[in-house]
Amino acid sequence: MLQILLNGIVSGLLVALPAVALSLTYGVLNFPNFAIGSMITFGAYIALFFNVDIGVSLFVAAGLAAVGLAAVALLIDRLVYRPLRGADHVTLLVASIGVYFVLENVVRFLFGSDIRGYDVTVARPHRWMGLRVNNEQILIFVVAFLAMVIVWFILMRTPFGRAMRAVSDNPDLADVRGISRNKVIALVWVIAAALCSTAGVLVGMDGIIDPLMGWNYVLPLFAAVILGGIGNPLGAVLGALIIGIVEEMATLVLPTTYRQAVSFVIIVLVLLLRPHGLLGKPRISR
Repeated sequence: MLQILLNGIVSGLLVALPAVALSLTYGVLNFPNFAIGSMITFGAYIALFFNVDIGVSLFVAAGLAAVGLAAVALLIDRLVYRPLRGADHVTLLVASIGVYFVLENVVRFLFGSDIRGYDVTVARPHRWMGLRVNNEQILIFVVAFLAMVIVWFILMRTPFGRAMRAVSDNPDLADVRGISRNKVIALVWVIAAALCSTAGVLVGMDGIIDPLMGWNYVLPLFAAVILGGIGNPLGAVLGALIIGIVEEMATLVLPTTYRQAVSFVIIVLVLLLRPHGLLGKPRISR
């Protein structure tokens, strides 16, 4: 049970990074960005290019992947989302689905569909109190924790964080007060890209790299965001940890192929019993 709990926490941390990115973009842009899965994949492949094809260390490749994915995200926002800024939720959701398939096929065109992996040294897992802990799990825990602390500090202790919360609460009032919505949105995309590319690298280190790797995380991260409260980054982290642990616990009684079905059941139950999530606030219509 302790081993399953540990694996669930690690799985939850992998979900938490893109879930926070999804929560941030939803809070500012006010639409569910379905393309978040392809951003995970694209970031992983950018790091793969620099690490395997160019030959730089994976640490440097991860940083370059964050920069590259941020540039791609800003370009997509400029070409796709900005012209649709005043559109309804459904239109933006459909646009993000289109972005997802475009990015996935760009990955297939540039890198192919074969399963690949990073150039990392394979090491034996550590044993501690009967638990098997490998280096990748330790790295996932440390990197994910530091990334979430940095995001929390940016949101709660910097002028940009205050500007982002203002745009999220009332974009028209924020504009009147001199806050540039386009600049806030650009910085949100940069943070989201950094989180997604980091998640992609960590997922690739812990498993394999293929064009569908991001797709496998779409349902769990949406379940995490809905469970924690849509638009609440802290709730997204809490929801991701719960999803990761519950999915791992479910493997005790269900085949591993049904793990994503658990996320779907959680989404349905939350929408039925507590639509605003664990930490979200119910919306009152006037």
